[in-house]
Amino acid sequence: MKQIIFSLFLLISSYLTAQTIDKTELLSTDTKMSFTLNMIRYYYAEKPDMPKIVEKGIVNMLKELDPHSVYITKEDVQKMNEPLIGNFDGVGISFQIMKDTIHVVDVIRGGPSEKVGVMPGDKIIKVDDKVATGDTIKNDFVFKHLRGVKGTKVNLTVERRGRKEPIVFEIIRDKIPITSVDTWFMLDKTLGYIRLDRFAQQSTEEVILAIEDLKSQGMKELIFDLRGNGGGYLDVAFKICDEFLSDDKLLVYTEGVSSPRYDFKAERKGKFEKGKVVILIDESSASASEIVSGAIQDWDRGVIIGRRSFGKGLVQRPFNLPDGSQIRLTTSRYYTPSGRCIQKPWDDGLDSYYNDYMRRYQHKELITPDSITFPDSLKYNTANGRIVYGGGGIMPDVFVPIDTSRASDYLINLRSKGIFNNFSMQWMEENRESFLKQNPTFEDYNNSYPSLNLMEKFTVYAKEEGVEQNEIKKEWVNSMILDYIVKQTKDTVSKNYSSYEEYAKELLSNSELLDEVISKAKKEDDKMEEMTKRSDIFIEASLKAMIARNLYGVKYYYQSIKDTDDGLQTAIKVVKDDKLYNSLISNKK
Repeated sequence: MKQIIFSLFLLISSYLTAQTIDKTELLSTDTKMSFTLNMIRYYYAEKPDMPKIVEKGIVNMLKELDPHSVYITKEDVQKMNEPLIGNFDGVGISFQIMKDTIHVVDVIRGGPSEKVGVMPGDKIIKVDDKVATGDTIKNDFVFKHLRGVKGTKVNLTVERRGRKEPIVFEIIRDKIPITSVDTWFMLDKTLGYIRLDRFAQQSTEEVILAIEDLKSQGMKELIFDLRGNGGGYLDVAFKICDEFLSDDKLLVYTEGVSSPRYDFKAERKGKFEKGKVVILIDESSASASEIVSGAIQDWDRGVIIGRRSFGKGLVQRPFNLPDGSQIRLTTSRYYTPSGRCIQKPWDDGLDSYYNDYMRRYQHKELITPDSITFPDSLKYNTANGRIVYGGGGIMPDVFVPIDTSRASDYLINLRSKGIFNNFSMQWMEENRESFLKQNPTFEDYNNSYPSLNLMEKFTVYAKEEGVEQNEIKKEWVNSMILDYIVKQTKDTVSKNYSSYEEYAKELLSNSELLDEVISKAKKEDDKMEEMTKRSDIFIEASLKAMIARNLYGVKYYYQSIKDTDDGLQTAIKVVKDDKLYNSLISNKK
């Protein structure tokens, strides 16, 4: 799951006015703060680290306000802003560290590295005069030495397959764009798909470009994927809403004690105001994602599919401090057109707030919507009179449970040990050049993939790396038998036996009970076998998608994985069923 402490925010730069401040309170609190700092500075037994004390004090003061008012150090401000500003200065490569070596996975087209001839598959062994291999090489090393001010120079020494001697490239750093639209493509002759990763400065233009391109290919319906999208700029959120909604409709409004209500309304003719729309969301879709999905839902413009969104309805304004650090302070709440504030409560503290995903999982909310309840006091109505709720995320019109088969032990171990990445990198290192000559396009890859038999090779590779497929062990069955008996007979054991184990051993001689327990174990075995089959399908799709991404670009990752994507497949079914789609956005049962 994405890190959400700093990513789930909305930034707003205007429409704010100062609140009238109680001068007596101001004098009292400011005097107390200054007095405390001066006492520490002049009377503490040892020389205090005042910058550190002040910084920690600011952090803890903001924690008392809400989960999204945060302090950002000078060093982290640029790093935090890069994904939203949409560019950084660097050399223009995607990389992966495997076996203590930096592997070039992709080279950004038109970027500095491509211009001098760096190629995917190259291994970086030196950066300037610094050795770039070994167990001390981490992502931070790469960021520190490859990123830098535009116009500055860096020398990369690389090893390339088929070349005996290393190659030295002199690269002049430049602006490297970061796109927020991961991909867009046609699912069939009339249905388009766009995936937006975040709401950054250039996102509106990127979404418009994607819509126009899809419409030129015949798009009449659209699936807009906001799953995992943690938010971004408020103005970008309402501009993207404007592409789908018309007629001066209210898109979102903000209001706070120090910030009077401000309405954001549709201002221009959007690129997709007509035609079916489905928005995909999940538990990681937050803030700006919830503004878009909330507006679409409130105006009955489209269908929301997935799982309840994160529930972040607070707006932050950045305030720069004299030393270059920054405070992002909550200045207002945002409300959907029907009046919903979907901010979830944080009464139980920040740890509980950010552990909400685990709580939802434990309460089975990610598996069934029946466990989700909303009080009537948070009930609102859409334009067509449908009932929707505030107070904790956007509830989808169609619920899609999380696929628990993707949590198989085998799949978890493959991911945690980096088997997918390592296998795909090794395979590409050995086959990239020859394979691309025979399969220059993704369509060629799709057609030739079955003949590669990569799943068989992948399974062998994983086993060599210490990861084997799931098996029911005899020890597990014995443990299950004992556990089953103990749980079923707790009261009896406590009254008549000195220990559970003593009672369990006696009962194991009972053939009738033993048959019952073994039958239960077999059912669990069958259930696990079915789960393993589903997991294997997803594993193969993931492997295919990862190689496609590294060979042809990130957009092809999603084209490869689409057939095993339950949320996307549900969206396709809804869009293609006129009766179902229309019933979901109307008030008719």
